[in-house]
Amino acid sequence: MFEVVNQGAKSHLPFSPAIVAGNFVFISGQASVDPDGGTIIQDTFEGEMRRSFANMKSILEAANCGFKDVVNVRCYLNDEKDLAEFNRVYAEIFKEPYPTRSTIVGVLGTRLKFEVDCVAFKG
Repeated sequence: MFEVVNQGAKSHLPFSPAIVAGNFVFISGQASVDPDGGTIIQDTFEGEMRRSFANMKSILEAANCGFKDVVNVRCYLNDEKDLAEFNRVYAEIFKEPYPTRSTIVGVLGTRLKFEVDCVAFKG
């Protein structure tokens, strides 16, 4: 049995913001979008990254979690030139012990600079 979390950042696209399955919360990919309707907001890399994590935070909170509960993160960057800035901002958001992480570069096309999804543990 699982529970769909429909609070926090929303999208007009056909996916759930998050699903709670047992003690795990699976958060769908979050990008630099308006949290009330999913309209893309183009910005600097840092701006898009921070907006993506703000959207993720609102969904985590709706599932009664926070960044401290995140155990796995997948990050998608459009351009490898943003890797240093990505790691700097990431270290502001997550603290040790850091969640496991995969970082994939060059996969977002021209509309987005950053996207992120995660899994959190509700222990």
